[in-house]
Amino acid sequence: MPLDELIHRFDRAAEDLADQVRKVSGADRIFYTASALGDFGLLWVIFALFRALRGGKDNERAAFRGVLATGIESFLVNICLKSVFRRARPVEQVEHPLPLRIPLTSSFPSGHATAAFCGAVILSENDNLAPVYFGAAIIIAASRVYVKIHHASDVIGGVVVGIALGKLAKRIYPLKRSH
Repeated sequence: MPLDELIHRFDRAAEDLADQVRKVSGADRIFYTASALGDFGLLWVIFALFRALRGGKDNERAAFRGVLATGIESFLVNICLKSVFRRARPVEQVEHPLPLRIPLTSSFPSGHATAAFCGAVILSENDNLAPVYFGAAIIIAASRVYVKIHHASDVIGGVVVGIALGKLAKRIYPLKRSH
């Protein structure tokens, strides 16, 4: 079976699952809010600010690194990478029950998923709140399929790119400076 057919089947199965979740009371509020918090990496800046406010050199350095890396990630993904792929967003036009910003860029990879996992990887280092960061990243990434702005394969691509960029940022800008 050709790769594009496998991807189409995966996306269709994920959309069928999202259709089931859309029937759950309160799901719209959760996923539309998560999608809005993912706009422009907003949640990751908030998490970084809270980490810095907890005090200590590691927290301050992790927070600065998180904001810096998320900004660089946004440029790399939204300006550079998306221009290479130019994938169309899901074609089904739906009325959204809550406000939703509709991006004009390529669908692949999901910038929300990329920022979410890049931020989670960076902020989770030496932090007991790591499960919170990754939980939020999962919900933000899934929200993009739920609100019908991305194909599931766009989200998976964003997760992979985000983890890779987060790990790269940690290597380039470690919490502990070596002398």
